Amino acid sequence: MSRRLILFAPGAGAPSSHPWMQNWKQRLSEIGEVETFDYDYMRAGRKRPDPLPQLIAAHRKALQASRAKHQPDSTFLIGKSMGGRIGCHVSLEEKVNGLVCLGYPLCAMGDRTKLRDEVLRALTTPILFVQGTRDALCPLDLLERVRTEMKMANFLHVVEGGDHSLRLPKRQLQGTSKTQEDIDHEILKAIAGFVDQLPMSAD
Repeated sequence: MSRRLILFAPGAGAPSSHPWMQNWKQRLSEIGEVETFDYDYMRAGRKRPDPLPQLIAAHRKALQASRAKHQPDSTFLIGKSMGGRIGCHVSLEEKVNGLVCLGYPLCAMGDRTKLRDEVLRALTTPILFVQGTRDALCPLDLLERVRTEMKMANFLHVVEGGDHSLRLPKRQLQGTSKTQEDIDHEILKAIAGFVDQLPMSAD
């Protein structure tokens, strides 16, 4: 049995202890050893995220510690929103097997003119985007345009009606006869399919 490490990074607004993060940590543990961490500003109880270089440094430090602990055969960086974006930056400096972004924050503050797409174009690591159709921070038409211009293999799992946290409104769930649990299970299946198809070594 191969040892697969998943380093799971939180979004900007809530720490790794948040119920959403804990729920997904539990789910992801079905497909690998999951480690979570918090950025420096979160641990200090501050609201405002640290500057990008500091966020990247904290993420790399967590990655190195997790690798030392688990000695994995393969490593995946999965992150919610900002955590996914910082994971992309980290992958430019540390060899990892794949990236999964749960709600990539493509538009800064939801502004369609301020795209955080530079890092995506620079990627040399395969990536899976998991995006809700109601996510104002990542309009799918803009993501599609960026994806066609990316040089690295990239994949998309669309959550119909999902918001930035991949949740569906109750009314829509009633209309589809699905539960949020079903939706989350489909997302996990997409992530498992993505990581399973990638080669073991990150060389």
